[in-house]
Amino acid sequence: MAEFSKPTIEIETTVGLNIEKIWNLWTLPEHITKWHSASPDWHTPKISQDLRKGGKFNFRMEARDGSYGFDFCGTYLTVKPNEYLDYLLDDGRKASVTFVEIENQTQIIQTFELENSNTIEMQTMGWQSILDNFKRFTESLLKLETLEFEIFIQATPEHVYKTMLDPKTYAVWAAIFDVGTQFKGNWEKGSKMLFLSPDQSGIMQGGVSEIEENIPNRFVSIKQLGFFQNGREITSGPEVDGWAGGFEKYLFSEKEGKTHLVIQMDSNKKFKPYFQETWPRALKKLKSICEI
Repeated sequence: MAEFSKPTIEIETTVGLNIEKIWNLWTLPEHITKWHSASPDWHTPKISQDLRKGGKFNFRMEARDGSYGFDFCGTYLTVKPNEYLDYLLDDGRKASVTFVEIENQTQIIQTFELENSNTIEMQTMGWQSILDNFKRFTESLLKLETLEFEIFIQATPEHVYKTMLDPKTYAVWAAIFDVGTQFKGNWEKGSKMLFLSPDQSGIMQGGVSEIEENIPNRFVSIKQLGFFQNGREITSGPEVDGWAGGFEKYLFSEKEGKTHLVIQMDSNKKFKPYFQETWPRALKKLKSICEI
């Protein structure tokens, strides 16, 4: 157990998964990149770690707009799977994480030695935000699975971003999902958006969403709120269980003169086969439009 020599802060949360699953979601890089951020405009795109006593770790944290980034790195002092770990940060501060299983739920307790650059309130808020994001991510896995699709397009990220979101061209590539698909709203951060398509009677049905983040030419995050059916929005109740709270994200990056477009989408089991079959075809259609 870590022995702290500086003033500390302690934060905690309880997550509705057993301790073995929580340990894997907390320690495996492929999971960490999906939750390790304090706000939607930040992310952790790269991770290296040697999860053992004396092993090194480095979490690369960056603003999604590319304006700033830093390395969160240190050395593990103790690693007890499904129970406890502590580490020494490269700036000399110690931290620990304790996992306690309580009736098939897991309590997570984090303790950090304070740094001198920011107030206690700011530090507490920042660390708690990351922990809260972990809770949201892990509990979403109870009902939703994140699907990922990608494609390379011979065009700039700016062109792909504009083509993907412009109402006219959106209707062309999104028609792969349903002919007549459209959106009502705008892509600004915080805006409500309706994604609609006509049913067999010609009545517009679809989903209700919120634009959680929009960094032009780099990143779009859409939070699912519920459904739009028969002229009304349904955002609570059993109808939206297993769907509301999920995300659909578009990530644009430039690689060797091309745009690497990645789609990350949370889906329940019911719609998973549909999206697995349809998203690749929709991306091929988008590619053809962009490369004209």
